[in-house]
Amino acid sequence: MDASDLLARRFEAERGRLRAMAYRMLGSLSEADDAVQDAWVRLTTTEVEAIESLGAWLTTVVGRICLNILRSRVAHGELPLDDSIPEPAERRPGSDPEEEALMADAVGLALLVVLDSLQPADRLAFVLHDMFDVPFDRIAAILGKTPEAARQLASRARRRVRGSAAPSPDAARQRRAVEAYLAAVRSGDFEALISLLAPDVVLTADAAATPAHIAAMLRGSQEVARAAVASALRAPFARVALLDGAPGLVVAPRGRLRLVLAFTVDGDRISSVDVVADPERLRSVEISLIEETLTEGDPSGGAA
Repeated sequence: MDASDLLARRFEAERGRLRAMAYRMLGSLSEADDAVQDAWVRLTTTEVEAIESLGAWLTTVVGRICLNILRSRVAHGELPLDDSIPEPAERRPGSDPEEEALMADAVGLALLVVLDSLQPADRLAFVLHDMFDVPFDRIAAILGKTPEAARQLASRARRRVRGSAAPSPDAARQRRAVEAYLAAVRSGDFEALISLLAPDVVLTADAAATPAHIAAMLRGSQEVARAAVASALRAPFARVALLDGAPGLVVAPRGRLRLVLAFTVDGDRISSVDVVADPERLRSVEISLIEETLTEGDPSGGAA
């Protein structure tokens, strides 16, 4: 076996970890694959004998590539927002929508949404340290900051992911109502929805959330339940998360935030639903995870 074949085998042994890491930093499987492939190209033009630890070197290179991509998104105002839920065939050229959906579900759709709301340096520090146990001195080298600064970035991101506000006393009851609402929509159980909704419930949706792009308001449990059942195509992409500290729903196909549903619960019944899809309004919503979702899935990504 010649040196080039040996190098390729060593790189392939690292590919799964690098891909999982890049996916969590970028939220896009095709971009993650591009970043890993770019690292391979750079490796083939580097004096390998001078690399003390191939795994550490590749982590640094992929981290810097991902950081540049994230910063470019911010500079160009790119947002992972579309006007509608994508059809299964909708995909970036070269990507596999089914595999991307599986990856997003394994990581956690709500977690991807929260990660996407972080600043590039915060996201990188959190992903590398909290998910992949990369030491802060190595993260600092990627960011061009001190280890203490890298530690502070990860801490700030961690607070955002977990939510800084204390849950309200009614949060548990509201969460149960939201989870029951989602289960009823997924199963198409009209009667269960009627039992969850207050008779005078009001649903409002901004223009970006409706097919006609016109803001809408529905009143009464019958009307709102019918609209909820009609929106069942969105339900597989919905997850419970904290919206400004209160349990609600995020709808995020493959981790791309499309809309949120904020609920008001009086007693055991839902009295109002606010459907938000306008990009400006979405930016103003602080989204964080409910504690149990932090441990869902394989945080390392396995062989992804």
